[in-house]
Amino acid sequence: MSDATRRPDLSGRTLEACLEPAIAEGGDKSAAARTVLALATACIGISDLIALGPLAGSLGAVTGGANADGDEQKELDVQANDLILAALAGTATAFYASEEEDAIMTLDPAGSIAVAVDPLDGSSNIDANVSIGTIFSVMPASPDGASASFFRPGRDQLAAGYVIYGPHTALVLTIGDGVGLFILDPASRQFVKARTNLAIPVSTREYAINASNYRHWTNPIRLFIDDCIAGSEGPRGRDFNMRWVASLVAETHRIFSRGGVFLYPADNRPGYQSGRLRLIYEAAPIAFLAEQAGGAATDGTAPILDKIPTTLHERTPLIFGSLEKVNRITGYHVDPAFERSVSPLFEQRGLFRA
Repeated sequence: MSDATRRPDLSGRTLEACLEPAIAEGGDKSAAARTVLALATACIGISDLIALGPLAGSLGAVTGGANADGDEQKELDVQANDLILAALAGTATAFYASEEEDAIMTLDPAGSIAVAVDPLDGSSNIDANVSIGTIFSVMPASPDGASASFFRPGRDQLAAGYVIYGPHTALVLTIGDGVGLFILDPASRQFVKARTNLAIPVSTREYAINASNYRHWTNPIRLFIDDCIAGSEGPRGRDFNMRWVASLVAETHRIFSRGGVFLYPADNRPGYQSGRLRLIYEAAPIAFLAEQAGGAATDGTAPILDKIPTTLHERTPLIFGSLEKVNRITGYHVDPAFERSVSPLFEQRGLFRA
């Protein structure tokens, strides 16, 4: 039997087929769905580049330039941004915001959609062959112009998603009615539905944080991590595992796969007092996905989706994942019952056994 004969019919499960009902609705919903298809096309091109690795050139090489936040741009950062811009041409995208652009760009003044992207998340991991990704947010364009289209609560998003370039290329997407998982089929070069109604487990025993910054954290974060490290002999009465990939998309995908919580808090280092991740094109789309999957996302005290940015590249602390964990971390920030002196790592305390 030939490969063609054995191969299942995936046509009804393609991303395009799954978005047809939204496209048929017309209006902003239709425009957003068509924009997602264009973004998916760009991400297939990015996936092709990444799959070639060094054969595609020095993708992890510093270009000599820097993005608007001063971070060094890698060759793949620039190429990914160019591929997305090219894919959005001809869509209803009025305004485009990117980590790699100094300012909001106007693509089609008559368009009805605003798109914000981190074209290549985790680019420091390019040469290490660690999973990296693309994050995107789709908003309705505001009649008040470019700034008003993005300087609004994240709850106004029409769609959000990320593509992770790993052992396989996967798209995790919401258009406001749950979260779906799509896998790039190498044969057809289309994203094919693998799962619907993705849900983050309510409570798990994993957390992700860069523990090397412990000495810089605020007391609530230290206390939460201390209690996790204390394990079954500590106040939580259970053992926890720590994970840290240093790629937001990779951390997110693990949490969507098996639960847990991700913490990138503000800390006391210069430039980190307001957090480090960008609100518009990193935190907000991840938060939209997390809430749609039954999880939560906060800056420690306020839901990410309620925050209104005032600058394009505004930073925020980000804590997201399993609902129980996020709520507990918020408690460490706002509930006086959690206030107590900070103990050294591994010191036992006898309070608040969960």
